[in-house]
Amino acid sequence: MQSVFPENITPEILNVRCQNTLVSHLGIEFTEVGSHYLCAKMPVDMRTKQPAGLLHGGASMVLAETLGSAAAYLCVDQSKFYCVGLEINANHIRSVTEGYVFGRTEPLHIGRKTQVWEIKIYDKNQKLVCASRHTVAVILKEEVK
Repeated sequence: MQSVFPENITPEILNVRCQNTLVSHLGIEFTEVGSHYLCAKMPVDMRTKQPAGLLHGGASMVLAETLGSAAAYLCVDQSKFYCVGLEINANHIRSVTEGYVFGRTEPLHIGRKTQVWEIKIYDKNQKLVCASRHTVAVILKEEVK
């Protein structure tokens, strides 16, 4: 498959870009950039757990939207376009109480006005924790007021 991302993008570049945002606050770190996929990990700790001690579903959604939005942004001319979340859904399949969860996104559709990304989140044993789909709108920067 032909690469959908620029060749010079690294996890380090993405992590620096996310400093001082919700992404860094939750401890999300990009770990891999492939030709058509993007990976990140997130700790399951006091920042990402619900009161019962389980990974909060909202935290999983943040990881999913972070992956989908970052991947979408890498597919457009960033001097001309913004990529903004239009819709996200998720099925929370398995609970996690400690360690890390690991997310991977791949494109289902990359169009001129919209993109659709599938995100799967796994535990340390590679068991599926959450399956998500994120739709992104591609908008001209000059149209944003």
